[in-house]
Amino acid sequence: MSQENSAQTTSLPIDLPDFDLIANLFVQEGVQVVSPSELHGLFCGHLAAGARSEPGALLRSACELMDITALQDEASKIGVLALYQCALAQLQSTDMSFQLLLPDDDSELSERVTMLGAWCTGFLSGFGLQGAHSNTTLSKETRETLKDLGQIAQIESDIEDNDENEADMMEVQEYVRMACLMLFTECNTVADAAQPAPTVH
Repeated sequence: MSQENSAQTTSLPIDLPDFDLIANLFVQEGVQVVSPSELHGLFCGHLAAGARSEPGALLRSACELMDITALQDEASKIGVLALYQCALAQLQSTDMSFQLLLPDDDSELSERVTMLGAWCTGFLSGFGLQGAHSNTTLSKETRETLKDLGQIAQIESDIEDNDENEADMMEVQEYVRMACLMLFTECNTVADAAQPAPTVH
């Protein structure tokens, strides 16, 4: 594939799997300790730190987070790998199409706030697991951004569902989205970012 075609490919919008679809996979696998948002955050943190995983290692990391030995259903494996592929494609995209995997806007505000905190928890875990960065290798802005994400991870979810809090939620969500893109840009070289996502066989 030529560089021109490659650039066109990564600029195409790629839709995230539906939150409820991933949640249903979790139910089928008996997963109760983690949410789809946290898993997506884990993948995004891993990718933002510059890491790439082969399918086997990726599934092991996902199972460790979900506190299970292995995924039993082939559809679950495909769904998890597709989520990772989508995260990488969106982060690499030139059209800023990257999105967080959260419940849709019709869900209760408290649930979406909880899932945003879970996403940040997963992101920080994934970023830290890479192990290639420290306070001495990261810029001051990046260190402050990671600190902000740590505070958002502890966000209070017991809030009233009103227009003001809804607006605050959207503002924080957009901050997290842009923070992830910024970290990905800083920590990924051109060569790293060009690596293909693992394919499902």
